[in-house]
Amino acid sequence: MLVVLAIIGLLAGLVGPAVLNQLGGAKSKTASVQIKDFEQSLEIFKLDVGRFPSTEEGLAALVEKPSNVVGWNGPYLKSGVPQDPWKKPYQYKMPGDHGEYDIFTYGQDGVPGGDGENADIGSW
Repeated sequence: MLVVLAIIGLLAGLVGPAVLNQLGGAKSKTASVQIKDFEQSLEIFKLDVGRFPSTEEGLAALVEKPSNVVGWNGPYLKSGVPQDPWKKPYQYKMPGDHGEYDIFTYGQDGVPGGDGENADIGSW
């Protein structure tokens, strides 16, 4: 019985970290997919309105019509603006530092920079 428990403990010690790393990587991939969805919605917004939302209007402009906007034909997202996989709001900046606009999340730690799950994930 002790041998079986020892083997199970060794397997859990070896397999456990690999499983946790895969779960963490899934959150980063989810964030990348959500950012791609934002990009598609922003392109449709631009086709209708003639410009991308300002930084002040933010991603909320994809769900609720900003004041003084002509041609808005939304909502452009089905169920509101989702939070990132770490339950923090996505950041939006127009004009962006990396393109016409930047959409990004600071990862698990919520601060710029970092590695692994703490790495920034953006539209660039």
